Amino acid sequence: MERKSKFSAEVRERAVRLVTGTRGSHDSEWSAITSVAEKIGCTPETLRKWLRQSQRDAGKRPGPTKEEKARIKELEREVHELRRANEILRKASAYLAVAELDRRPK
Repeated sequence: MERKSKFSAEVRERAVRLVTGTRGSHDSEWSAITSVAEKIGCTPETLRKWLRQSQRDAGKRPGPTKEEKARIKELEREVHELRRANEILRKASAYLAVAELDRRPK
């Protein structure tokens, strides 16, 4: 289940653009992040994470993109379901094997 952010995608994108655009007028990237975060009402760490994800999505930083993260999560969910189904089948198979051995011959 995906969490609902109190910030829309447009606000996040705009905040990232502001940090990128104002980076030159600050001493460091962190001071630019802190400045923009105060203006939009989020924590600097949240804005830093948005910025890093934006950089990964653009190919400027190594790591999984949003699409890759979603695909990984989907595959992990599928693996979990398949393991659960295999366990059910394993138990059913064992139960039926025991039942077959206990059956009386005709």
